[in-house]
Amino acid sequence: MSLMNNLSTSMISSSSSAFLAPVSFNSRTQSVTVSLKSINIVKCVATPQEQQTAAYKTNVSRNANIAKLQAGYLFPEVARRRVAHLVKYPNAQVISLGIGDTTEPIPDVITSAMAKRSHGLSTLEGYSGYGAEQGEKALRAALASTFYGNLGIEEDDIFVSDGAKCDISRLQVVFGSNVTMAVQDPSYPAYVDSSVIMGQTGQFQKDVEKYANIEYMRCTPENGFFPDLSTVARTDIIFFCSPNNPTGAAATRDQLTRLVQFAKDNGSIIVYDSAYALYISDDKPRSIFEIPGAKEVAIETASFSKYAGFTGVRLGWTVVPKQLLFSDGFPVAKDFNRIVCTCFNGASNISQAGGLACLSPEGLEAMQEVIGFYKENTKIIVETFNSLGFKVYGGQNAPYVWVHFPGRSSWDVFSEILEKTHIVTTPGSGFGPGGEGFIRVSAFGHRENVLEACRRFKQLYN
Repeated sequence: MSLMNNLSTSMISSSSSAFLAPVSFNSRTQSVTVSLKSINIVKCVATPQEQQTAAYKTNVSRNANIAKLQAGYLFPEVARRRVAHLVKYPNAQVISLGIGDTTEPIPDVITSAMAKRSHGLSTLEGYSGYGAEQGEKALRAALASTFYGNLGIEEDDIFVSDGAKCDISRLQVVFGSNVTMAVQDPSYPAYVDSSVIMGQTGQFQKDVEKYANIEYMRCTPENGFFPDLSTVARTDIIFFCSPNNPTGAAATRDQLTRLVQFAKDNGSIIVYDSAYALYISDDKPRSIFEIPGAKEVAIETASFSKYAGFTGVRLGWTVVPKQLLFSDGFPVAKDFNRIVCTCFNGASNISQAGGLACLSPEGLEAMQEVIGFYKENTKIIVETFNSLGFKVYGGQNAPYVWVHFPGRSSWDVFSEILEKTHIVTTPGSGFGPGGEGFIRVSAFGHRENVLEACRRFKQLYN
């Protein structure tokens, strides 16, 4: 059993360009290959029927909110189908451009700082135990000066964490079950699923593929992937991601100004996910706090995951300005601080050493180089689908390409591509009903694998 579990885990968590062939792992331009032939799969054998007894059950009821969730979380479901495909085609060279997991090595200037901090823990002078739950002072100060230097955000407005996704759930705990929420459609599924788990929603409505009591803000090519706010109902919380995952669209200054005013007019709080902000290459805002008045209505989450390859290292941050108040005048930051102190012991001190190195002049330059590499991948993917006559969105300011297959089920397209090309993508409907008819192609991958994937796309759709 343990061997089978380890095998499944290694498949699911493998890099987004894992191949099946002789084992090799090399530099940025090399492919990654894994062989199943040398692995013995241990099968579980059922206990004979006469020896089985009825399973013992406790008297504890299942959380009814979790029971509302539909199937599995999107990315584990994609991984499950990938594993099933490998079983069916054990010799296939599978290229994963689905889950947004980084593939390029973390720059040495960053890992050296983490190694130094790690080795320091073995000395009396360098050892440290629990740190501040909100993050180390030096890192908070560096984040404030690097990303919010002229925006009025101070270091004590910043909470360092183990990632933006984790903070999204912590924020949901702060808001509780009695709030209403709005979300871009399509958008990162963690917003909706965490809302369901918290009990903020009604049941899933299969006829429209939506949960009751969630305001789905439709984002389409026709509206520039920014919702028509005149048709959006008032909610307490508005989740907004820019550059957007999955569409890759980045909101303009005018659009974010309208969003902030919409929140003010309705007394709402914006949770602004800026996890891909450093991918923006034009004049679009990288932070919601570039918009006047945003500190009174917005929270911002961010992460080192897609900047420095920290998807496994785990380090992010959330900004909760002092000016953001609940209806009774109580600061939101104080409640978030209470949740952080209760539910979290602070980010790893080794990860934080890496984060501080990321923000050094050398670290920032190294991160930009890695981001530039992924953006070149994106350009290759966009040009490929354009050459095949597809309508393609995103790619300019995000590491995702949003490809339109009008009139087709996105899961059917996902299956067709996987079956005929051995490439894993992500079906658009997994990001909400507005994603139906699209697939998301991730640019996270080794260059050789991206080029090979594009060759296969051309072979399939030419």
